Amino acid sequence: MVEKIQFSADISIERLSEKDKENLLNFSCGEDDKENQLNSFFHSDKLFRCDKHHLCSVYVVRQKSTSFLLAIFTLANDSIGLLSQEDKKDLQEEVCDHVAEDYNEIWNQQTSFPAINICHLGVSNQFQSLGIGTIIIRIILKIFTKYDASGCQFVTVDSLNNSQTNSFYLKNGFSNLSNSDIKDSTRRMYIQLDCIRE
Repeated sequence: MVEKIQFSADISIERLSEKDKENLLNFSCGEDDKENQLNSFFHSDKLFRCDKHHLCSVYVVRQKSTSFLLAIFTLANDSIGLLSQEDKKDLQEEVCDHVAEDYNEIWNQQTSFPAINICHLGVSNQFQSLGIGTIIIRIILKIFTKYDASGCQFVTVDSLNNSQTNSFYLKNGFSNLSNSDIKDSTRRMYIQLDCIRE
């Protein structure tokens, strides 16, 4: 059995580089078949092209002592756009306790909210259920609560719509944005950064 890894002592996070290509071929974060969306994406040249052309930024998480590839995640700019009044009302009710009083009037007029999106997050099969995914989420949230180069009010994710993945994000503080995607292949989820800053 693999022992729990101490983040500060034995994990590094770096941008994807050409030297990672070989390690990616051996990386698996789920069922090892051609149908696994994350594995297919991580094993393809598409991952490098998306990074190169700024669709998303790709990060690799390694165990320092062994250089073993523990996880991969990608980030991209995003926004939460609310097309229906029902979705806007639901979001306002969900987050109203965390909207500053002096900002409330502006908040109520917004139809779009700036965000950062966790596009992909996969932890190696050998290291799942050890808390690495949660550590990555916490680091992302910590970085973007302090981020001030541009507006960012939420962190979003399009969770693969299965009970294990949805449960993981719910346990890490995310909420479903809408019930309209309940039968889709992914569920749109979010966490408001102001509720973490408090």
